[in-house]
Amino acid sequence: MNNKTFPLSRLSRGVATASLLTAGLAASASAQALTVISFGGASGDAMEAAYYGPFQESTGVDLTPGDYNGELARIRAMVETGNVSWDLVEMESPELVRGCFEGLFEPIDWERLGLRDQLIDSAVTDCGVGTFVWSTVLAYNADELDAAPSSWEDFWNVEDFPGKRGLRRGAKYTLEFALMADGVPAGEVYDVLATDEGVDRAFAKLDEIKDDIQWWEAGAQPPQWLVAGDVVMTSSYNGRIAAAQEEGNDLEIVWNGSLYDLDYWAIVSGSDYVDEAYDFIEFASQPENQAVYSSEIPYGPVHPDAIGQLEDAQARRMPTHDENMAGALAIDTAFWVSYGEELEQRFNAWAAQ
Repeated sequence: MNNKTFPLSRLSRGVATASLLTAGLAASASAQALTVISFGGASGDAMEAAYYGPFQESTGVDLTPGDYNGELARIRAMVETGNVSWDLVEMESPELVRGCFEGLFEPIDWERLGLRDQLIDSAVTDCGVGTFVWSTVLAYNADELDAAPSSWEDFWNVEDFPGKRGLRRGAKYTLEFALMADGVPAGEVYDVLATDEGVDRAFAKLDEIKDDIQWWEAGAQPPQWLVAGDVVMTSSYNGRIAAAQEEGNDLEIVWNGSLYDLDYWAIVSGSDYVDEAYDFIEFASQPENQAVYSSEIPYGPVHPDAIGQLEDAQARRMPTHDENMAGALAIDTAFWVSYGEELEQRFNAWAAQ
């Protein structure tokens, strides 16, 4: 397995892109409807503002947006029956890898797309084009704590930071945080977790605070619990905390030890609108359009030039900001594809005890 590394040096690289769209979009002007499926919610609203409407206006291509919960089975059924009604889908990385292996997605022709050298390295895969970076962070209610935590070690310190803690009910994220709380450097977490001893070590660390944990199963729960005072600190998706901050809640994010990953655009195999899908991906990958998306919701753009188009206050809220990347760890998709089922089974058995 290979741990992903985030190309920090590429975040500041300048790329000229002004004429990138012209040829491809002109060819799509007379095309029919393109169906684009995302995870919806606040991110879907941001995509509407940044991508869907402007793409239709620029190209004349009819676009039908929709949302789903990331279930690969629905896409598999479409491809296997030859009844493909979705053309372009937003995918999380483990499902993208599995779907690519099963032939559910069109291999990306990076020569045709012309974006390989413009996007961050993690955005370039065989079957998907990265679209934004999200992060799972440590968040806390500043009104409920006398001192500010700064690490997962503090998260585990129930004497100096008393109160309930929130963690996602599942092995992914939780085991990584446990090892970092036990002193494992972020860059060594997956090497340790790939051993039986490392897995035992992570569960032993979880044993220490098991009675203090309140498990969350939906992304909306962590900020709600923080605001309500049900927990004093929790793991959470950074965008959810940002939304609660904008509502006036005194919540804070600790970026040190955060886990980040990308969501991707993937073209469903058998789509009748492959040309239009490529045009949409190209449009949605432009720095000016990515900057609009990230200004609507604080998920990081994958085009380095988009960061420079954001106001400083907006850029500092992104997982991709240099200061927020210090001590951050990229989720190892290959690790979770290989070991995820086994570890989730052990986690569920442990949590049920």
